[in-house]
Amino acid sequence: MNDVGLVLEGGGMRGLYTAGILEYFMKQNIYFPYCIGVSAGACMAASYLSRQTGRNRTVNIDFVNHPNYLSLRNMVKHRQLFGMDFIFDEIPNKHVPYDYDAFYQSKEEFVVGTTDCETGEPLYFKKEDYGNDMLKVIRASSSLPFVAPIIEFKGKKLLDGGITDPIPLVKAQQDGQSKNVVILTRNRGYSKKKSNMTWIVRRTFKQFPNLVKAMETRYKLYNETLTYLDQEEKAGRIFVFSPTEPIEVGRVERNPVKLSNLYELGLKDASVQFDRFQKWLNA
Repeated sequence: MNDVGLVLEGGGMRGLYTAGILEYFMKQNIYFPYCIGVSAGACMAASYLSRQTGRNRTVNIDFVNHPNYLSLRNMVKHRQLFGMDFIFDEIPNKHVPYDYDAFYQSKEEFVVGTTDCETGEPLYFKKEDYGNDMLKVIRASSSLPFVAPIIEFKGKKLLDGGITDPIPLVKAQQDGQSKNVVILTRNRGYSKKKSNMTWIVRRTFKQFPNLVKAMETRYKLYNETLTYLDQEEKAGRIFVFSPTEPIEVGRVERNPVKLSNLYELGLKDASVQFDRFQKWLNA
């Protein structure tokens, strides 16, 4: 498995599907030498790479109705829909302790994709780049425009990694992974539509014209990425997990039953496809 990578899409609370797949991998003691994720994908990967079974479920389902996690109150008080301090500081350091030692002692490379607001290009951080600031980089990767502030790190102004590289397969390939497992958080057949909110983007981020351009053309990039995924899958170079039932969870879903169902779907899909996956892995 030395040349097999794991590529994780974002998608906010739809990331519970990814959490289910990763939970199944943990139960089978399957870890890939290289993992790259953006936004929610990077969030779910962190607990997977620290070998903390059940943690993603606890953090993202049990806490979802805590007013500091996801609420309009956050938006009014702090101008962020998700409570980023609560999610990336209070939860991992107080409520559901993150095993930093296990993560940093693990052999896996973990790459987090972000968007550079100045250039409008993706910016990736490896373990050697973020050091002990892994959670800050994941926070940057998860900072959605309009509902979270820009994060400054190492002199860069950063936002959601999903803007400029929503499914970072090409980066994994460039980094030497000849085969990759890709976990999507949308049903197959989905295509992104052009946004009709471009005027708000231009007004809000007028000091970042390259970011504006990236946000306006994001739908094209996403759809082109899906076309590339199809080609790579047919060539046998990637194995794709995606929800086998219609997604009923939105990016900011707060219904714990819907979230639990999506998590369980991830577990089920991983189990059902496991034999086929192993054959692909060993081919």
